[in-house]
Amino acid sequence: MTITRYRQFRRRNSPLIWDGYRLFLMYQLLLWPIFSLVITLVCSCRVMNGPIVSIARELGFEGNSILEGLVVSIFIAGAFIGSIVAGPLVDKFGYRRTFQIFTIPLILGALVSAQAHSLDEILCGRFLVGLGIGVNTVLVPIYISEVAPTKYRGSLGTLCQIGTCLGIIFSLLLGIPAEDDPHWWRTMLYVASMPGFLLALGMQFAVESPRWLCKVGRLDDAKVVIRNIWGGSEVEKAVEDFQSVMKNSGSNLNSRWLELLDKPHSRVAFIGGSLFVLQQFAGINGVLYFSSLTFQNVGITSGAQASLYVGVTNFAGALCASYLIDKQGRKKLLIGSYLGMAVSMFLIVYAVGFPLDEDLSQSLSILGTLMYIFSFAIGAGPVTGLIIPELSSNRTRGKIMGFSFSVHWVSNFLVGLFFLDLVEKYGVGTVYASFGSVSLLAAAFSHLFTVETKGRSLEEIELSLNSRDDLS
Repeated sequence: MTITRYRQFRRRNSPLIWDGYRLFLMYQLLLWPIFSLVITLVCSCRVMNGPIVSIARELGFEGNSILEGLVVSIFIAGAFIGSIVAGPLVDKFGYRRTFQIFTIPLILGALVSAQAHSLDEILCGRFLVGLGIGVNTVLVPIYISEVAPTKYRGSLGTLCQIGTCLGIIFSLLLGIPAEDDPHWWRTMLYVASMPGFLLALGMQFAVESPRWLCKVGRLDDAKVVIRNIWGGSEVEKAVEDFQSVMKNSGSNLNSRWLELLDKPHSRVAFIGGSLFVLQQFAGINGVLYFSSLTFQNVGITSGAQASLYVGVTNFAGALCASYLIDKQGRKKLLIGSYLGMAVSMFLIVYAVGFPLDEDLSQSLSILGTLMYIFSFAIGAGPVTGLIIPELSSNRTRGKIMGFSFSVHWVSNFLVGLFFLDLVEKYGVGTVYASFGSVSLLAAAFSHLFTVETKGRSLEEIELSLNSRDDLS
C-alpha cells in the first residue's frame, strides 16, 4: 500500500478505529470494578448457605433452626441500613471513594466471620458484610447509569446480572470441598474476603461519574471523563445538559428524604418500590431454593450439579438480556419476562397438580423451573435495577435507589421467612400458583406504570419528568 493510500485509509477509518478503542476502554474501566463488586457480593451472600450445618455444630448451636436462620440472614439487617445511607454518602464522597470505603466492612466482616469462635462474633461479621452489601448494591446500578453512554447503558447495566451468575458459579465451586471437610467454611470465608481487595483496587482505576463531578463543580475533570468514555464531540453538549438539569432542579447534594413525597419524585419512588416487591414476591428465591428438590426427583441427587444447571440457565438469560436490552427496550423485556415467569409457574402447577405420568410430570417440572429462571434473567432480574436510576432525577437518584433497595431487602426477608411454612401448609402447587399470579400482576404493572428509557439520556428523561410529570 502506498503512503497516499495509507493516509486515505487512515482518514476514512480513524473514526471507526477510535470508536472501537473508546468502547474497549469503556468496558475496561467498567468491567473490572463491577465484576469484582458483584462477585464479592454474591460470595458474601451465598458462601454461608451451604456450610451452615458445620458452622452450627462447631459454634454450639446445632439444631437451633432460629439461630441457624439468623446467621444466614443477619446480613439483611445490615443491607437494609446500608441501602438507606448509600445515597447521602455518595453525594458527599463520590462513587469511587464510597465503593472503596465500603469494601472495608465487606473484607472485615468476612475475616471476622472466618475467625469466629462464638455466635456473637459470626453475627457481627455477617452484619458488617450486609452493611457493605447494602451500600454497594445501591451504588452499582446508579454508577453504571451515570457513566455509561446512552447507546450502551442497557447492555452495560446487565453486567450486574452476568456478574451475579459468575459469582454464584464461583461460590458453588468454592463450596464443593465443604461436603467432606467440616472446617472448610472458614476457608470459604477467607476466600470470600479476597474479591473485596480486588474491588478496592479496581475502583482506583475506574472513572468517576461525570454527573457527580459536575455537581461538585469539577467541570474540567468531568470533561476529561466524557472525552475518554463518550468521545470529544459529546463534551460540550453533555456539560450543557448537566448544568441545565442542575439549574432546573438544584444540586442533589441538598436533597432531602421528604422530597420523595413530592411529585414527580413520589411516582418514581412508587415505581421503584413496587417493582422490587413484585420481583421478590414473584418467587425467584423460593424457586431457586426448591429447584434442588425438583432435580432430585428426576435422579440428579448432586446439589452441585443441580446448581450448575440453574447457573448456566441464568447465565444464558443474562447474555440474551445484554444483547436485547438496547434493541428491544426495557419495558418489553420486563413485560415479556414476567409473562414467561407466569407461564413457567403455571406449567409446574399443571405438572404437580394433575394426574400425569410420573416421568412426564417430572420433566415438565424441570422444564418449568429452567424456563422460569431464564425468563427472570432476561428481564425481571437486570431491568428492575437498571430502570429505576434511569427514571430518577439527578437530585434524588441516590435516595430513590436507597428507598427501593430497602424495600427489596424487606421483601427478600419476608419471602425467605414464610416460604417453607407456606409450602408445608398449602403445598407446592398452591404456592407456585401464587407466584404465577404475582408475575401476571407484575407484567400488568410494568405495562401501566413503567415507560421506555431506551436511547434517551438521563437528562432528557429528567427534563421530561419535570415538565410533564410523565415520561412518555
